[in-house]
Amino acid sequence: MMNHFLEIRDWIFSNPKKFLIGLALGLLALSFIFGDYGLIKRISMEVENRQLEKRLAEEEQKIVEQQAVIKHAYSPDSVEKVARERYNFHKDDETVFTIKGE
Repeated sequence: MMNHFLEIRDWIFSNPKKFLIGLALGLLALSFIFGDYGLIKRISMEVENRQLEKRLAEEEQKIVEQQAVIKHAYSPDSVEKVARERYNFHKDDETVFTIKGE
């Protein structure tokens, strides 16, 4: 074990430029993979971006649907429908039958 360490130390001292260049390239590669702007971070941000774009499309669809409901909310037919369904209103000449579930 100690012999192996001495061989590595001797190689480093005999080739300091190669060692420093290799060390710098190794650190640069680690930075590209695991750093704040690295590959792992980029992939996770892409996944999050796709999820947020999907959610945005769903919310925009809900907005369009709600705008259509609001647009027709004050028409006489809509007001009558709500009055009949929610409040059990009826016209004078109508008979209302209520069917209760179990």
